[in-house]
Amino acid sequence: MNDKSTTHFGYKEVDSDAKASLVAGVFHSVAARYDLMNDLMSGGVHRIWKRFTIELSGVRPGQSVLDIAGGTGDLAARFAGIVGAEGRVVLADINESMLSVGRDKLIDQGYQGNLEYVQADAQYLPFPDNSFDCVSIAFGLRNITDKDLALRSMLRVLKPGGRLLILEFSKPTNALLGKAYDSYSFRVLPVMGKLVAGDSDSYQYLAESIRMHPDQETLQEMMEDAGFTNCEYHNLTGGVVALHRGIKA
Repeated sequence: MNDKSTTHFGYKEVDSDAKASLVAGVFHSVAARYDLMNDLMSGGVHRIWKRFTIELSGVRPGQSVLDIAGGTGDLAARFAGIVGAEGRVVLADINESMLSVGRDKLIDQGYQGNLEYVQADAQYLPFPDNSFDCVSIAFGLRNITDKDLALRSMLRVLKPGGRLLILEFSKPTNALLGKAYDSYSFRVLPVMGKLVAGDSDSYQYLAESIRMHPDQETLQEMMEDAGFTNCEYHNLTGGVVALHRGIKA
């Protein structure tokens, strides 16, 4: 899209200034059943995708990690266990409902001391330059209005040599898989959302937002344009999901 004053909200074209509040409405609605729906929608495979992300992060004890759009804290909890008492993990999310659910869940699970919770916009991260050894964002980039701005913000807060990891739905590499995935996304997910979360519209949006997200090669180019080096991606589950990684020089 050439006009920066408008952007996509699913398949709809909306004012750029309005997208954040529309996305917020989606996640306020789904927050309470977010974990359950993730398990149902992916058959639990999202846990394997996240485990792979942790493995490629290279995070070590004592390091600092920022998990953007951290939602209900799956990645943040794993990172907190790795960095230990001398490390620091910040779970950031722009959505108050998601952040609240994630904080309550992790506190209930006994995570304290090295975990912080910050309500933050990924486009304007409220952290000093060169603050983190690793920045991760799982299934959140596609909901950001200005992805280029967000990528530059992530680069800024990373330390030199720090890693960015983007786990996101992407484009299936097999046409037959792509057709099956489309059918599942648009026929099954909204019905599942209605039955489990009482909200079919939000899951219709989520399916549409996946289709509007840049494909693997395009996202890698966007990372390189933002200033990341050694960018690469790994297709997971036939490209239904991809993990992109880039380094701050």
